Amino acid sequence: MDAQDHLPRDCTFSPSDWKVLSKFWYPVAIADEIKDKPVAVKLLDVKLVCYRSGGHVVIARDLCFHRGAPLSKGWIENDEIVCPYHGFRYNCEGVCTAVPAHPGNKISPKLKLITYPSVERYGLIWTSLAGSEAELPEFPGWDDPDYMNILPPSFDIAGSAGRQMEGFLDVSHFAFVHTETFGDRSNTEVPQYKVARAGNVLLADYWSTVSNYGKGQENPAPEGFMWLRAFRVFAPFAASLTVHFPDDGKLMILNCASPVSARYTRLFCPISRNFDKSVPVEETIKFNLQVFQEDREMVEAQTPEDLPLDLMAEAHIPADRTSIAYRQLLTDLGLGRNYTS
Repeated sequence: MDAQDHLPRDCTFSPSDWKVLSKFWYPVAIADEIKDKPVAVKLLDVKLVCYRSGGHVVIARDLCFHRGAPLSKGWIENDEIVCPYHGFRYNCEGVCTAVPAHPGNKISPKLKLITYPSVERYGLIWTSLAGSEAELPEFPGWDDPDYMNILPPSFDIAGSAGRQMEGFLDVSHFAFVHTETFGDRSNTEVPQYKVARAGNVLLADYWSTVSNYGKGQENPAPEGFMWLRAFRVFAPFAASLTVHFPDDGKLMILNCASPVSARYTRLFCPISRNFDKSVPVEETIKFNLQVFQEDREMVEAQTPEDLPLDLMAEAHIPADRTSIAYRQLLTDLGLGRNYTS
């Protein structure tokens, strides 16, 4: 069935943009948080329920078609989800197996959940509303035994996924937005850099003297050390950043902006590194949540709230090469000029 047939009620996206975005994979939950109870999540204005059944993760529309009750308020019993309103039961394929009010009657085939594919990767649960054939973003550090993995809690932003993504790619805001974490007001210059494109992936290697060590942390980098930040953008709302530290240290961050709605985003951010393996992960999580908070304040305050794909709508400087290429990439996906990200 065409994704257009599943447009959610009160959709905050234009129908054409929703149809484009529904073809991609997005994370909707942290895998360890999906256990023996159904969890309500939302993606592209679609209310979903997520739970484990028989060792597999099931993602379905959060709706019992009998009387419209949310299944996320129900429970799991013998690997089946039970509707809290009238006790209807559904198996992992979404087929209704029991109607308690009429145990001997044949069950209508209409009593079947709308289910979606699920993939568990990088500590996250991913789904696609249109059963996408697109690839998930690459994040090689997660499966490398030389790296340790860290998964901060999800982080909600009352702003668009496109604005959040562009902020993650922006290299000229460090000295002004991240002054409490790692930015330096005395180091504002952005050296020249290039952006390349391979299909729907952007690649940008950015060299500068801006340190990635946090304020108050010991900085063992030699004077004049050039920091390489390698960005890889995976359309539409994921990007990886590999920061190269001294002594071949590498910090990998996967920024996944999951569009709850046009102007509300849930950020998932797996992290891998091959150094400081004995440092408590709590310190890294605290630092990154502070960075997220600094970015959130700006994203939630930007006007227009939506990311303008018309390059004439906002002014640009050479430091914006990645964000300009990102806007062009979204346009090439088929999103509208007045795109609500």
